[in-house]
Amino acid sequence: MFNKHKHDIDAAQWKNDVLAGFIGYFTTVYIVAVNSSILNDAGIGVENAMVATILASFVGTLLMGLLANAPMVLIPGMGVNALFAYTIVEGTGMSFQEGLAVVIVSSLIFLLTAFTKLGEWLKEAIPDSLKHAITVGLGLFLTLIGLEKGGLVVRGEHSLITLGNPSSEMVITSLLTLFIAIFLFTRNVPGNFLVTMIIGTVIAYFFGLLGEPGKGISMEMDGFVWNPSFAGIGSLTFWMAVFPLSIVLIFENMGLIHGQLAMLNNEGKFKRAYQATAFSALASGFLGTSPTVSSAESAAVIASKGKTGRAAITMAILFLVTLLLIPWISMVPSTAISPILIIVGALMVQNIKHIELDQLSEAMPSFLIIVMIPFTYSIADGMAFGFIAYPLVKLAIGKQRELSFPVVFIAMMFLFEFVMRSVGH
Repeated sequence: MFNKHKHDIDAAQWKNDVLAGFIGYFTTVYIVAVNSSILNDAGIGVENAMVATILASFVGTLLMGLLANAPMVLIPGMGVNALFAYTIVEGTGMSFQEGLAVVIVSSLIFLLTAFTKLGEWLKEAIPDSLKHAITVGLGLFLTLIGLEKGGLVVRGEHSLITLGNPSSEMVITSLLTLFIAIFLFTRNVPGNFLVTMIIGTVIAYFFGLLGEPGKGISMEMDGFVWNPSFAGIGSLTFWMAVFPLSIVLIFENMGLIHGQLAMLNNEGKFKRAYQATAFSALASGFLGTSPTVSSAESAAVIASKGKTGRAAITMAILFLVTLLLIPWISMVPSTAISPILIIVGALMVQNIKHIELDQLSEAMPSFLIIVMIPFTYSIADGMAFGFIAYPLVKLAIGKQRELSFPVVFIAMMFLFEFVMRSVGH
């Protein structure tokens, strides 16, 4: 009788895990179109970027299921992909292949923190206000990118940016899709981002903005650009690109994984989950994309009663099958992608509530990070302003005892990079 009862419980959990895996997949599959759109800005073809995104999501989520036995999905991180495309590649003039080398080195540092006490030490040493400010700044940056991709803001004649032409078909399509996306999201419709992309693509079709289906997977390996180049590893530019990416990877994943496992009531899996995420980020550099992170949508998997790695393995398999859909996914227009970037940006900006804005020594450096990331169009430069300001403000008000060595060291590194850049190196 006892064995039969246990068997029924196991069978029920199998069913719950598989169903939760399907829900998690449909909640996150939007990343294939969105991430490839951002990677395309960094110089990789859209369809090749889709292959890279799918394979990285497959490998990462499979690792999470097998190594950590956790129902979490790993996909290229929103914000991290913007850092890769617009700061590391476009901002420094590196090639896409050199950018992948930065991903690999940063992931090795991330991996080091996963297998030593360095990660916990850094977590305690870096002020929470700066960590939250980075997330808020990334959110505003993604929002700006979304507005640009939808044609809602354009380069102004007498200003840096201005409102796009409200009568243009692109702007009308973007606005219609945005309103639908907000409605679906606020109503908590399952797979709302995926539904948004489908409806947005249909709307674009009626406005004549839809292209032809893609060709799918190229069998010519020369067409892929996922061979990282370490040609610039001896340059200061390379290491100053590694620096911010490593910081973002370490702190973003710490926060995401801790929160998701707390929701699962199984924080004992943190170490294995954190290590699986680090291995997945490293694999991303070889697969041709920006690093994967533990997606915020993992909360949907857990809320759907997913409890074990079976949910993750289910999602991994579904991501692999997505390779067959690339010709149709490549048709998704930027007007259907921009609302997703805007909403994700809005979600990230909510972290501002965790910053002690009534404490100027915390608020001012955080404010500089938040505004300078989108205004400089560089996540690294925005972070630099905040990290340099933090010790200066603390010293100015006599609170130097609150400074930790890592904060001062990071500030000095950013300051050194600014100085070297100013003298032409």
